[in-house]
Amino acid sequence: MELYGYPLKAKFTYPKPPPSKILPATSTVAASYKNRIPYQPESISLPWMPNAYYKAAALNPTLAPLSESFPGLPPTKIIPFISERPDGVFTRHTLDDWHRSNMTNYKESETTRHNAERLRADLNRTIKDVYQQAKRTQGESTKNLGERVNDIEYWKSELCLELDAMIRETNSLTDMQKRLERALADTEGPFQVAHKCLLNREKRMGIDLVHDDVEKQLITEIKIIRSVRERLQQCLSTVNAQLMCNKEARQELEKDLADKQMGHHIDNKCYQLKNTSRGIHYYRGVERIDATISVPETWARFTDNNIFRSQSQRATSAKLRASTESVLMGTADEMWRQFSKVNDAFTSRITETANAKSKIQTHLAKTRQEIFQIETKIQVIQKTIKDKEVQLKVAQTRLDERTRRPNVELCRDTAQIRLVQEVNEINETLRNLHQCLRASEDMLQMLVRSKAVLEHDLVIKNNSLFIDQERCMGMRKTYPSTVQILGYVSAGLT
Repeated sequence: MELYGYPLKAKFTYPKPPPSKILPATSTVAASYKNRIPYQPESISLPWMPNAYYKAAALNPTLAPLSESFPGLPPTKIIPFISERPDGVFTRHTLDDWHRSNMTNYKESETTRHNAERLRADLNRTIKDVYQQAKRTQGESTKNLGERVNDIEYWKSELCLELDAMIRETNSLTDMQKRLERALADTEGPFQVAHKCLLNREKRMGIDLVHDDVEKQLITEIKIIRSVRERLQQCLSTVNAQLMCNKEARQELEKDLADKQMGHHIDNKCYQLKNTSRGIHYYRGVERIDATISVPETWARFTDNNIFRSQSQRATSAKLRASTESVLMGTADEMWRQFSKVNDAFTSRITETANAKSKIQTHLAKTRQEIFQIETKIQVIQKTIKDKEVQLKVAQTRLDERTRRPNVELCRDTAQIRLVQEVNEINETLRNLHQCLRASEDMLQMLVRSKAVLEHDLVIKNNSLFIDQERCMGMRKTYPSTVQILGYVSAGLT
């Protein structure tokens, strides 16, 4: 066969071989025609370098000449094939080949049908298993949603009960606050009367300037009124602070209840959804989004903590109301008794004031000692925090360095797990230490505040002793506010 593009040698240069006397076998004839150039009669007009012939001869013979890989030649360019045999008979396969091909096709068809039947059986079984698994999975999800709805309903009822109780307690404490404000305002009148009596006794001269029992009891009455005002003011401050705590606990309950109602609505809606429900759509990738911030244990503990905090505040509020009621009755009775027995309580009042001063000094010394110890403990905690922060840096540096391991070396091995646990443990320890530090600092502030209160109270007691022993102011004549005091006492007793 000549190379593509070279001139084709003339046919007349090769003499035609004489026909053989014995016909060859069919397989031999078929094999002899594999690489033979087709004969072209001279009646066909071809160019000296026929491109169509060489392009057609360069292709491998195929059973599908009109396939996508070879669209075929146009009818006008198809070169006729002429056999060299006299009778024009051309045989490619034997009869055995024909039977063997049929048997092969039968067996292949039977095998294909058997595989198809087995595939259909597998598909039916798979579809049935998938349906049962989907039904079972959806049933479990529905059951879990139902249990979740029941849990939310339970905590909703608990929150509603606790919220109602907190509202009632807050209203009762508000009434007590109003009573305290009114009682505190009612002590202003007796105090002004006693003070005017003391100013009037300053005008005495000569022998009248004596330290008699009336003057001493008058000073004692003023001190009692001041003590009552301080106690009432302290109770009022405590009640105001408790009202703020109750309000915060109530807000937490209301917020938690609102969240529970919204969660109950959403979970109940999800619980009622079915395959035939409206409004169901595809949300691709939603299962990869983890927007949760709690687990069932922390979720229940959060509500339980809110309820427990509210119950604690209610118990504290109830105790405060009882103690405030006791203070109101005690102060009213004390003022009335002092008004009735002004001459008999002067000496005991001076002793009581001196004892109070001594106690305040004792408590002040203890408070200063406690402040020193708390400051020392704060320094120890700060040093411990610094040491833990160094350990945290080491652990996090190790984790950061291990993130640079190449390829499969990024293994979540025991060292990696332990490092993560170490970081978490150190963080937890640091959180605890910071909490202890904040608690210590808060306690220090409270101690400092208590110290200031004690120092202030000590100054007041020293001034009271100076008035009782040095100024000698006292001796009242008549009280035009007796009716007001009786009304205050009766209001307190009722």
